Amino acid sequence: MVSSGFMQPVVLMLAVQLLCLGAVHADQETGTVIPAESRPCVDCHAFEFMQRALQDLKKTAFNLDARTETLVLRAEQRSLCDCMPTNSLR
Repeated sequence: MVSSGFMQPVVLMLAVQLLCLGAVHADQETGTVIPAESRPCVDCHAFEFMQRALQDLKKTAFNLDARTETLVLRAEQRSLCDCMPTNSLR
């Protein structure tokens, strides 16, 4: 036989689930339906998503380009400094 200490939480969880399912079902019956004309289509959502993704890619490419340029300038500066004697830099 299953102990009553185990059964109480199980029964409580089942009761909560039944209440939640009943509330969801009641909301669906009394909710308003949005007409299809006023809802954006799936293609519109996909287009907006792709547009945002393209903007993110452009930002990333710009940041990488700027970072690469900075690193190249640093490397050029280091190579110039390495070639010159320290006395001539003053």
